[in-house]
Amino acid sequence: MVNDEQLKLRWHEVVKNLSDKFADGDTLDVDAILYLIGVQELGQGYRVFKKDEKLNLMHIAICRVLEPYGYYEFDYFDEDGWPHFNVLESLPNLKAGEQTLLMKEAIVRYFDE
Repeated sequence: MVNDEQLKLRWHEVVKNLSDKFADGDTLDVDAILYLIGVQELGQGYRVFKKDEKLNLMHIAICRVLEPYGYYEFDYFDEDGWPHFNVLESLPNLKAGEQTLLMKEAIVRYFDE
C-alpha cells in the first residue's frame, strides 16, 4: 500500500473522523471500526444487535476489508440480507502486531475506496 508514515497519518485521520462522528470524540479502536464497517456492509442501518450478530458484523467487516487482498470474495446475501463470503486464500500466520498492521492498512484502503 503506502509507507509506514503515510499509513500512520491516514489511520489517524480515519480514527479521528469516525471517533468524532460515532463516539463523541472518544477514540475508536480497530474492533470498533470493524463493527461500524460491518453495520455499513450489512446495509440495514443501526439497530440493537445481539451478541452473535455483533460477532457476525465483525466477520463481515474483516471479509470485506480483506477482499481486495484476495483472501475473501463475496458470495451471496442470505434470506435475512446478511452477506456471505468465500475464503479464497488462508490468511498467513502473522504475529499480533503484524495482524493489527494488516487490518489498519485494509481499513484505510476501505475508506479510501
